[in-house]
Amino acid sequence: MVRQKHIVGFSLIEVLVAVLVLALGVIGAAGMQLTAMRTGHQSGLQTMAVQFAAELADKMRANDGQMKKNDADNPFIGISFRHSVEGTPTTPSKLCYSASCDSRELADFDIYEWKKRLAATLPDARAVVCRDAQPWDDAQHSLTWECQGGAGAGASVVIKVGWQAKNPDGTLVRNASKEFPPTVAFTVEPYIQ
Repeated sequence: MVRQKHIVGFSLIEVLVAVLVLALGVIGAAGMQLTAMRTGHQSGLQTMAVQFAAELADKMRANDGQMKKNDADNPFIGISFRHSVEGTPTTPSKLCYSASCDSRELADFDIYEWKKRLAATLPDARAVVCRDAQPWDDAQHSLTWECQGGAGAGASVVIKVGWQAKNPDGTLVRNASKEFPPTVAFTVEPYIQ
């Protein structure tokens, strides 16, 4: 006589454990995807901020007529823009698309166009251009909006650009002063001294 083995299927507990393991894997993958998307977005904004700072630096260097002036007469030095406070930048007296412009009008036009694109690209965009001997604050472990230095030795022209970024947990990035710090500090050196 041949005995048949009793074939047993999956039990309900084994199915529930398998579903639980699968659910944990899906939740983990979704969390990783969210983190990757947030990091990719912040990285894209960082890249744009560096490009904006480099673009303004090139415009400053190209406008030798204004960069040779003292800081009080230079329209580039002293730029302080915050989109959430100022709103849309003020249109300059002359738009230099096809019109002939002198160096001051060209500087005003370049600044206007730059602010307009900055506001359209970065969330709560902010920018400062000043002489700063120390843009990094060791105590806060971040860049600062304040400018430490005049036209003297060691105080280079610095373009600072920032936006309201978020931490990986979704909270807003803030410094000790409860404001978001600059993300980019770009030093401008003239081509011709």
